[in-house]
Amino acid sequence: MIDTIIIGAGPAGLTAAIYCLRNGLDVVIFDKNIYGGQVAITNEIENYPAIQKISGVEFSNSLYNQVISLGGKFIFEEIVSVNFSKNKKTVFTSEKEYTSKTVIIATGAKRRHLNCEGEDRLIGRGVSYCATCDGAFFKNKTVCVVGGGNTALEDCLFLSNICKKVNLIHRRDSFRAEKSLSNLVKSKKNINILYNSTVKKINGEKTVSSILIEDLVKKDSYELKTDAIFIAIGLEPDTMMFKNILDMDNNNYLISNENCTTNIDGVYVAGDCRSKLLRQIVTASSDGAISAFQVSKYLY
Repeated sequence: MIDTIIIGAGPAGLTAAIYCLRNGLDVVIFDKNIYGGQVAITNEIENYPAIQKISGVEFSNSLYNQVISLGGKFIFEEIVSVNFSKNKKTVFTSEKEYTSKTVIIATGAKRRHLNCEGEDRLIGRGVSYCATCDGAFFKNKTVCVVGGGNTALEDCLFLSNICKKVNLIHRRDSFRAEKSLSNLVKSKKNINILYNSTVKKINGEKTVSSILIEDLVKKDSYELKTDAIFIAIGLEPDTMMFKNILDMDNNNYLISNENCTTNIDGVYVAGDCRSKLLRQIVTASSDGAISAFQVSKYLY
């Protein structure tokens, strides 16, 4: 039986793996796609202590290689269900089942959708949730970004260096992002800010051609031509497989205190899927370390 199964290979899960492995535990890390989580699709990281600037890919690779060097095992299969009994924890993939003594849940969060007409139909054809992944396809073209937080403004700045024009659409009259980011966005000549506005529809046959915008102040709508729309309106936790098993808050984040415990003994939670005040790489890593400490204490 495995000592610890870690579900999720982002900074929280990988940090937990490092600490568990250094404590001599047998560790298997699961992820359905690739290691790194949201960090892997982040252009640049500038707020991690002692690292002035690093790309998300480089940061993810460093974490992954550190886990591998310590003997960590990765399985890239999607977990479809779990069974957390008192004496053993079982996770089920489409391939097989795996059993462990403890589990650390670090599934993170995924990009929230607008849920407007045309969005799902045009994903990958001008609708994107990752500016750093898809921005290069729209070099010297006009694009839109939706959102008002750090991610949206970072996307705008990244795209402004590639695209001819960037329209930033935000439903409020001020940003929720850090002031330094807001100032940078406002200083860019090719970024046009549309406050108090929402996207009602995304138009296009084979690719995005325009969007329908509602002005929340004037109470009218108008069409805006664009070659792409990048949606950055926040995250939602990837936790639904744990519904009716683990306690969640009203937004489906797993309820835990600073000890990263859950309502089931031997099951811990770390990172962006946890109900908490701040979701950053540094807090995800902190959760990973704490949850690993809790696992070691539980086992020994």
